[in-house]
Amino acid sequence: MPTLDIQPNVTLDSSLPPHSATAAANANIALIKYWGKRDENLILPYTSSLSLTLSDLYTQTAVSFEDDLEQDTVTLDGEQLSSAGTTFRRVVGMLDLVREKAGIATKARVVSHNHVPTAAGLASSASGFAALASAASYAAGLRLNSRELSRLARRGSGSASRSIFGGLALWYAGDDDETSYAEQIVAPEDSNLAMIVVTLDERKKPVSSREAMRRTVETSPAYMPWVEQSKRDLAEALEAIRVADIEKLGEIVERNALGMHETMHKAAPPVNYFTDKTYAVLNAVKDMRECGWPVWATMDAGPNVKVLTVGDEVDRVMEELRGRVEGELRGRVEGDAAGVTDAAGDSRNLQYEQTKFTVALPGDGVTIHTSLE
Repeated sequence: MPTLDIQPNVTLDSSLPPHSATAAANANIALIKYWGKRDENLILPYTSSLSLTLSDLYTQTAVSFEDDLEQDTVTLDGEQLSSAGTTFRRVVGMLDLVREKAGIATKARVVSHNHVPTAAGLASSASGFAALASAASYAAGLRLNSRELSRLARRGSGSASRSIFGGLALWYAGDDDETSYAEQIVAPEDSNLAMIVVTLDERKKPVSSREAMRRTVETSPAYMPWVEQSKRDLAEALEAIRVADIEKLGEIVERNALGMHETMHKAAPPVNYFTDKTYAVLNAVKDMRECGWPVWATMDAGPNVKVLTVGDEVDRVMEELRGRVEGELRGRVEGDAAGVTDAAGDSRNLQYEQTKFTVALPGDGVTIHTSLE
């Protein structure tokens, strides 16, 4: 399928101090999933994947390399991270890659804000590492093109390779570091895609994506058959996009996501991100589709559900979906004794009120502001 040669959107900003840059990157939702690494160090996937970058779900990150710093500092959403934490180590790992490429040893100050729930299956790592890779590389004086940024972002989080680009992005599994990168693909003007993000739980998931992925690859008998099916799914999805057949695309997207979760359910021990609220949304989507609504569900590593639909009907679809999901959740509440709490201690009486429905239209690629030096 044709691809677009998109270069980073870079602005030279005289207001920034030397050796600093800021970047904003949107989250992306995989239509054909990335799940499983064949090289943990380089983050090379078993399968190529396809995603839609979304507007208004993004990470903004500032990086400055400062001579007087004795160690890297990382602040995420207003909280300075401990150097012993996993997130801190992952950020420093990316900074080390940038320092190696730039031939510098200077420590960096990183300040990042997520405008998407962190570690809840809503692609915060994709937007986060795309923004970090972009800001850090430009702050260090590197002037990487989009393919180079995609490869660099991939080393932090595989899906981040796709958040460098807007719209539809295809990440090639490749054979090595040079050949595993994403590109934006050409979509027909009438492709008319949109997502409804149904946020059921913003808390950090109990099993990280990395651990779930590793466990699935190593122990699930369903994994390699899913890999082979996913290759076929990708070819069919690209053809559906080419001819603007959203119904066909939606069927493939839902099948691919549910198949991915089935591989987790068969891992040892099983990984199950589904909750009662997840099933309520999936049932509502199925019921709506049987009534003629253009809706198809997809999920990543977490309980939250994303619903693929058509852009010119997205508001009407969201209201119908909201009514059906909240109605089903109310019905479940009424079947429980008043005041009963779930395992996490949340009142069931509030579960439908805590559900958020957000329209997400196709978004742009990464934007970078960098100092003049």
